[in-house]
Amino acid sequence: MIGDRWGVTPAETRRRYPCDELVANPVLEAWRGVTVRARPDRVWPWLVQLRLAPYSYDWLDNLGRRSPQQLCGLEDPVPGESFTAAFGGRPVGRVLAVRPGEHLTGRIMGAVASYVLVPDGTSTRLLMKLVTHRGRAFAPFLSLGDLIMARRQLLNLARLAERPQAT
Repeated sequence: MIGDRWGVTPAETRRRYPCDELVANPVLEAWRGVTVRARPDRVWPWLVQLRLAPYSYDWLDNLGRRSPQQLCGLEDPVPGESFTAAFGGRPVGRVLAVRPGEHLTGRIMGAVASYVLVPDGTSTRLLMKLVTHRGRAFAPFLSLGDLIMARRQLLNLARLAERPQAT
C-alpha cells in the first residue's frame, strides 16, 4: 500500500507489535521508524509526553499551539488515560497498553498505534506501527496522511531526546 513504510527494515515489519494483539485482520498496517542517538531511558519520557501534544505539525494538528520542548515530568501512562492531545490541547484517544520504557499503545481516530523502543547499543530504534480494521476504501489515504504526520512526529521526538541533558 502507498505510504505503508518509512524508515523501517523488512525485519522490523515482520516483528510483533502490541497493536497486533488488539486488531485482528487489519485492513491497514503501516510501519514507521527512526534511529535516535540516545538510549531508551532518554526517549521514553518524550513518548510519555505524547499525552500533552502530538509533536508533529503543530500548526495543523494542534491549532498552532507548540508541543512542549521541555520535559514536564509526567508519570508513566496507564490504560484508560488519554493517549494524546491535539487541536489546542483537547484529549484524543485512549491508552490501551503500556510497558514503561518499552512500548506505548493507544487508540486514536479508529486506529491503534504502538510505539516501541528497541535498544541498539548507544542508540534506540523508535518504531511505530499503525493498524486499523475499518475503512478498506479509506486505508490508502489514512496511510499516506499518517506517513506525513508520523514522520514529522518521530523526527521531532528523536531531535528532542538527542539534545544534551540539562545539568
